[in-house]
Amino acid sequence: AAGLARGLETDGHRVKVVHDGHEALAQAASGEPPDLMVLDLMLPGLDGFSVLRRVRDRGLDVPVLILSARGEDLDKVQGFRLGADDYVVKPVGLVELLLRVRAILRRAAPAGDGGVDQRTFGTVVVDLGARIVTRAGREVELTRLEFDLLACLLENRGRAVTRTRLLSQVWGYPDPRRARTRTLDTHVASLRAKLEVDPSRPAHIVTVRKVGYRIDG
Repeated sequence: AAGLARGLETDGHRVKVVHDGHEALAQAASGEPPDLMVLDLMLPGLDGFSVLRRVRDRGLDVPVLILSARGEDLDKVQGFRLGADDYVVKPVGLVELLLRVRAILRRAAPAGDGGVDQRTFGTVVVDLGARIVTRAGREVELTRLEFDLLACLLENRGRAVTRTRLLSQVWGYPDPRRARTRTLDTHVASLRAKLEVDPSRPAHIVTVRKVGYRIDG
């Protein structure tokens, strides 16, 4: 919970962590309910499904994202039937989770408060909420990890993002400093092939030697 809270705070959200289902229900029903509840199913006192059921039975429209290691279809169906806005199975990369959080908050925002979260570089347009990428007006198909990697770089446009941070946030490595893998470089090469005019001389997805990568333009 602490790691997730730090990630959300870094993304600009104010976070309150509660430690059991009764606390979660009380917070949802308080005079200042959260804009979004990230709900684990395995809570002491009152499990996540029970919390969600009681929240909806009371007519509370707090957006709820279930974050759980329980990935069976029956669990997902149960969550959505009870009124969850999204269901994310752990482990999940921080970038993907933050994008899902933003998408829920955007849908829940009153008309006029939201807006499309688009980023551009060169002829590339990235819709972070819809997870759609176009280049020169034509849609480009990216894998989930390619999109999450691109999103992480775009969130730090103009700044070098270290290999350690990318492996942690996108791939979820618990100790990326010890990870001996070329998967990051492989995915960067794939992004360049799909998005750069000349992948061998990238103008936008730039290598920062001995550090990591950066988005320019």
